[in-house]
Amino acid sequence: KPSFVLPLEEAKRGLAMLKEAGMEKINFSGGEPFLQDRGEFVGRLVQFCKQELKLPSVSIVSNGSLIREWWFKKYGEYLDILAISCDSFNEDVNILIGRGQGKKNHVENLHKLRQWCRDYAVAFKINSVINRFNVEEYMNEQIKALNPVRWKVFQCLLIEGENTGEDALREAEKFVISDEDFELFLDRHKDVSCLVPESNQKMRDSYLILDEYMRFLNCRNGRKEPSKSILDVGVEAAIKFSGFDETMFLKRGGKYVWSKADMKLDW
Repeated sequence: KPSFVLPLEEAKRGLAMLKEAGMEKINFSGGEPFLQDRGEFVGRLVQFCKQELKLPSVSIVSNGSLIREWWFKKYGEYLDILAISCDSFNEDVNILIGRGQGKKNHVENLHKLRQWCRDYAVAFKINSVINRFNVEEYMNEQIKALNPVRWKVFQCLLIEGENTGEDALREAEKFVISDEDFELFLDRHKDVSCLVPESNQKMRDSYLILDEYMRFLNCRNGRKEPSKSILDVGVEAAIKFSGFDETMFLKRGGKYVWSKADMKLDW
């Protein structure tokens, strides 16, 4: 929630500590990772993770609005997967949800990013949050046309202090759907082979999340409760407070072919 950004060298120090503790995959998400220095900050971290730390998988989640082709030319070789958030293929619905990009058409931009991923050999993924405004949508044809390696379909999740409650930045109650609504959406899209569903139950404790201070965030009580920073107490001490559920991580398909070197992709 604050605008704090860790100095680059401190971020690298923390990433090296995580690698030392056994990290194999990292995903940069936000907020919007390309906001800082027009993408240079996240680009340099991506390069560091692949080139120096030699991580098998480095990925980014972005809304795509700030990504330019120069970024792919400079950093594309170090990135395994680019996931673009797209909740609807109807521009009016995107605006309603809050994914409107001013003069830029979100769906047109998605296709441009898809092509850049082909051109620069980056695996392309789509993330969609299913909510009250898009739950009736039928996305089969558009997803198949874009042909992502994975289509991650999330059920809208409330997090106390983030998108619900008194000190929240935004209110998401109006977006919430029932488990039954989510299952109906999944059923309508069951013939999309790359679909990976993620219900509230699967999502809540199955991620190791670090915030901008490199603190693990525990979501077990419905809000993100931070540990001490790994930069101060080390990874082993901090991770005890993460609330991470390894069984659920494996159950939701968290382990998959995540290095582009191992993917049989038609670039």
